[in-house]
Amino acid sequence: MPELPEVDVVRQGLEPAITGALIEHVEILDPRSLRRHQGPQEEFVHTLEGARIHAVARRGKFLWFLLENSTGALVCHLGMSGQVRLGTPESDFGPHLRIRFDLVTDSGDPITMGFVDQRIFGSMALDELIPTADGYPGGQGSEQAVIPRSVAHIARDPLDPAFDEKRFSRSLRAKKTEIKRALLDQQLMSGIGNIYADEALWATKLHGRFPTSRMTPGKTRELLAALRAVLTKALGEGGTSFDQQYVNVNGASGYFSHSLNAYGRSGMPCSRCGTIIVREAFMNRSSHRCPSCQRVPRKR
Repeated sequence: MPELPEVDVVRQGLEPAITGALIEHVEILDPRSLRRHQGPQEEFVHTLEGARIHAVARRGKFLWFLLENSTGALVCHLGMSGQVRLGTPESDFGPHLRIRFDLVTDSGDPITMGFVDQRIFGSMALDELIPTADGYPGGQGSEQAVIPRSVAHIARDPLDPAFDEKRFSRSLRAKKTEIKRALLDQQLMSGIGNIYADEALWATKLHGRFPTSRMTPGKTRELLAALRAVLTKALGEGGTSFDQQYVNVNGASGYFSHSLNAYGRSGMPCSRCGTIIVREAFMNRSSHRCPSCQRVPRKR
């Protein structure tokens, strides 16, 4: 599943191209991609056609398109294999195109946006905007203190200027769980999935089962610094791509996979100490760690 860097790479690609664009035509090729939309697909089409895109925002793994003079937004979740692609009216986005948007930019140029989703776990939906609980802008790319109702339960991510580090530290200790489980909890801190959790834990030499109750403020600051460093580097390298399911708006893959130190490197030497990286089962997925650098925490 795309994580924060992959989703924000998409947002950054969309922002300069479609901000201010007028939506002229919407075509639903597969209604399954609207399963989270509360209403008929005709309403989805009617509401969007003639609307102008004001901004593209992101919180965690969610994208939303703010519309001018509207109290609602178009919300997008990429799921496991969703893509938002840009092209010309003649572009062929392939057999997995689910929704097509024909736009006209504010300079009068035609542009086409396609929602492509091979496994159909992603979705698009119209949703009402509500005020943010803390009074700060809803997410990256937005200046408005509003957020789609369906995204309001998602916590801020560590790159968000409004992320409250002290509050996170308190909440983390109170969770009384294991650190990797906490990192994957989108209501505690958003945007982190399996890849970047493994990378940040490797960077701080923490085992994924380290108890959150033992995370001191200093240890938490170190972990947050590692998370911000790995997320920023991944953003700069276009995200992580292991196949063609994640691509940017132009169909290009990210190359952060070449910079990974733990995730996906089982059987390979740790770049820090040379010990072979191991892969372990964790929450119906896999964890990757160095057995020497990231030792199993002692019980107290």
